[in-house]
Amino acid sequence: MSKKLHVKAVKLHVKAGDTVKVIAGHDKGTIAEVIKAIPSESQVIVKGVNMRTKHVKPQGEGESGRIDIAEAPIHSSNVQLYSTKESTVSRVGSTVKDGKKVRILKKTGEILG
Repeated sequence: MSKKLHVKAVKLHVKAGDTVKVIAGHDKGTIAEVIKAIPSESQVIVKGVNMRTKHVKPQGEGESGRIDIAEAPIHSSNVQLYSTKESTVSRVGSTVKDGKKVRILKKTGEILG
């Protein structure tokens, strides 16, 4: 008898394309861009952070093997939004501008695209 687990998607404070600062873990202090957000697992993939290597065996005869290096996901709580203009981290808020809801950085008031 197998149980099916229901995974609820959680709303993340970051989106793909946001600039973030890693605040915990091996790559702490790194400032980079979010490549992909995975809301169902509360994780994000950040460019150049949490790099993993995978050794791939050769498939055909005469073919050589290779080593693939790629980013692995990290938990979204380990990153914080970063303002490149003010060089500071901040929490995210929302406001209405021109009849449209937009995300802003609370500390600087900078509007996120």
